[in-house]
Amino acid sequence: MIKDMQKTHTELAALADVSPVDILARTLYGEARGEDLAGIEAVACVIMNRVALAQCRGGYWWGNDVVQVCLKAGQFSCWNKGDPNREKLLRVSERDQAYRLCRRVANRAIGGKLADAVHGATHYHTLQCDPWWARGHVPVCEIGNHVFYGDIG
Repeated sequence: MIKDMQKTHTELAALADVSPVDILARTLYGEARGEDLAGIEAVACVIMNRVALAQCRGGYWWGNDVVQVCLKAGQFSCWNKGDPNREKLLRVSERDQAYRLCRRVANRAIGGKLADAVHGATHYHTLQCDPWWARGHVPVCEIGNHVFYGDIG
């Protein structure tokens, strides 16, 4: 469990007891816990697509592994200081049913056993927002409450 809620993204990544599965599961919990299984898997696919792209290119600005990608400042709002989801994801335990589901998805994703339901997408947003970066781009799919994009630079 993450011990200090005041840590920065970099400090969180450096904690020895924070595994990639744990960081991914908490990110999924913070970003998609209200979704059904397909919605949670879709967000996991975006993260894994970012990791795969970074590995293919020999590195990328958002990080080169699951922990770096999830904790990159400004990329997944659930980790932002002040976001109400941050406190929830830092405090969640295995007793929470939604977290257990996110953890199962995280294990499958990291184990390479999750099909890419988002067709290579590396970005998404909720249906309720209209981010500047999505304007002019055509979504590759819509799953649950999220819209997914694969052509964002």
